[in-house]
Amino acid sequence: MTKPDQDREALLAAIIGDAVPGWAILVVQLNNIVADRLGVTDTDVQCLHVLGRHGPQTPGVLAKHVNLTTGSASRMIDRLVAAGCVRRVADPGDRRRVLVEPTQDGLDRVTAAYAGLIARTRDDLGAFDDEELSAVLRFLGTARRSTAAEIHRLRSGPDGGAGSAEAPGQSTSDAR
Repeated sequence: MTKPDQDREALLAAIIGDAVPGWAILVVQLNNIVADRLGVTDTDVQCLHVLGRHGPQTPGVLAKHVNLTTGSASRMIDRLVAAGCVRRVADPGDRRRVLVEPTQDGLDRVTAAYAGLIARTRDDLGAFDDEELSAVLRFLGTARRSTAAEIHRLRSGPDGGAGSAEAPGQSTSDAR
């Protein structure tokens, strides 16, 4: 293996073996702290992120997004309603269905909980030029698609359930 190949392998190992897993662990820890402060569970915070990104959802769709059974999702929604973070509303397209939507208070509380990280990330990214920012954005998009594909593979495999062609949180428009 040539020196440039060794250097590239070392960079890939640092990203895949250290940087990404280390960051993922810290994100999980941060979400746990946010959940504690909101008086909900980590999965409940994940649900709030889904609602903030995708808008009102049926309980069944939320269950898929956060990898819960429909019964567990119902209990999650009950907790979030009790915490004042979401409400159940009639689906305007089909009054027999119920949608879960975030409350303004719930969105404000989540936004406030992550405000420090958002400000730090904006400051951190200020040191990157446009080409570097484009590379970071390209990596994050690719990583998101690869993660969604792996979720689908694991759900569809011998130990998983039958997954949909599109992983939760991943839409065709995300594949840009």
